[in-house]
Amino acid sequence: MQSPQEHDENIRTGLIAGLAAYTLWGFLPIYFKVLGPVAATEVLAHRIIWAVPVGALILTLRSQWPEVRKAFTDWRALRGMGITAAFIAVNWGVYIWTVQTDRIFQASLGYYINPLMFVLVGVIVNREVLRRGQIAAVALAAIGVSVLTIYGGVFPWISFVLAISFTFYGYLRKTVQIGAMPGLFIETIWLLLPAIGFWVWLELQGASAFVPSAPGTIGLLLLAGPLTVIPLLFFAISARRLKLSTIGFMQFLGPTLQFCVGLYYGETFTTAHAICFGFIWVAVIVFSLDALGAGRRPKRVAEPT
Repeated sequence: MQSPQEHDENIRTGLIAGLAAYTLWGFLPIYFKVLGPVAATEVLAHRIIWAVPVGALILTLRSQWPEVRKAFTDWRALRGMGITAAFIAVNWGVYIWTVQTDRIFQASLGYYINPLMFVLVGVIVNREVLRRGQIAAVALAAIGVSVLTIYGGVFPWISFVLAISFTFYGYLRKTVQIGAMPGLFIETIWLLLPAIGFWVWLELQGASAFVPSAPGTIGLLLLAGPLTVIPLLFFAISARRLKLSTIGFMQFLGPTLQFCVGLYYGETFTTAHAICFGFIWVAVIVFSLDALGAGRRPKRVAEPT
């Protein structure tokens, strides 16, 4: 049983860790912008490659290698993480390309609607019943996307690829009983050989940006490992200490910061974008208030995913 002081300390640590995770994710587009001259596919390869040693170091510091070894003896778990690895690779690759091609607003929109995608998956797959607030949030988001598509003439397919790939990643990841860091390590191991193979091919073609004449670029590419793993570590620390409703509020910090980064880089923001994001922001408020209210009510039935 925790003392009140220990409880408060855990909450404080969880809040700091959560804010750190979502702040790093929110400002991550700046990193990919700086790496703009490097092809998105090569950035993705280095993100995978350098995440492995950083992940191994963190696993060592946290004494989590037994969990990794246990997973390697379970083919069903390994196969599941092979599938989740494919989804996260698609998400990472599309995200990097989106940022580098001046579409940060679409990336931001994708991560705003991602929680709503989780709700829809819960309805379709788990036959969950939506609360009124959830129905209203989904409807508002649908109106916003429709306005952008019809009035703005742009269907935000990138946003949906990002949202859907991460939703399926998150949903399938919950079916594998393994911690966040050991799971990410095994997922990057699944992707490691293809990433190294692609990097070697680039080197043989003389097309790699990882060359001695560009030490700054080498340093930035090496930084891809820590920038991939460390936010997830912060999130794992936060998730163990905070209520889901609190994390639910915090998860919108990332796309909000991404939106601000898009404004900073001067991306085109049309009237259709303004109306779309207006509906999305109202949907976020409704969604968050509904989640907060559900968290305060007695839990007579299982909460939606």
